[in-house]
Amino acid sequence: MHRRRRTALLVSSAALLVAAPLLTGCGSDEHAGTAAVVDGQRITVSQLQGRVQEIRDALRDAVPDNTQYEQVVAKTGNLTRSTLQTMVIDQVVHRAAVDADAAASRKEIQQMRTGLEQQAGGAKALERGWLQQYGVAPERLEENLRTELEAQKLAGKLGVDMNTQAGQNAFWKKISTTAEHMNIDMNPRYGTWDAKKNSRVDAKTPWLRDVTAPAPSQQQA
Repeated sequence: MHRRRRTALLVSSAALLVAAPLLTGCGSDEHAGTAAVVDGQRITVSQLQGRVQEIRDALRDAVPDNTQYEQVVAKTGNLTRSTLQTMVIDQVVHRAAVDADAAASRKEIQQMRTGLEQQAGGAKALERGWLQQYGVAPERLEENLRTELEAQKLAGKLGVDMNTQAGQNAFWKKISTTAEHMNIDMNPRYGTWDAKKNSRVDAKTPWLRDVTAPAPSQQQA
């Protein structure tokens, strides 16, 4: 699930999910309790854990059978790092859209949601589909739709066709440039970004347990 499509426009490959500059780790004191800093604003470890728990709770509600739930969770990969990736790129896309006068209004987001609900067969069906396909918790659906819509509007402002490689390159160049100005910094435990490859380089710290991962099932004696 961590390789899910983030938006309809950002679908060409898993490597294109992130287009931020190289983020290098600072000292451990500076990162204490911080998962990332984006444009001077902290994403705390607590906030990140809360987002991950929202997804796990939604999956639990959708898949009540314990065995099936464990199978679904196993497919999510490193959910903590991919969730942080989502939180960062959402902010970058939003800033790029604002700078280009392409920000999505509340009315536009609601119109988009209404149309998708009609296609899906209702609000619950849409929420379930977004959770299963893209790993988006129901309470974060409209945030995801904002990113979707703003990516579409930004591509329009740039005059690029996201169905072509040239269009995708131009779009992500804009996102990368925006990210550079936002001074993004990540806690080393969650990895760094490789600007040349537009992908995450996970930190080589196998001794750091994913604190949001579910505890392993205990076998009965």
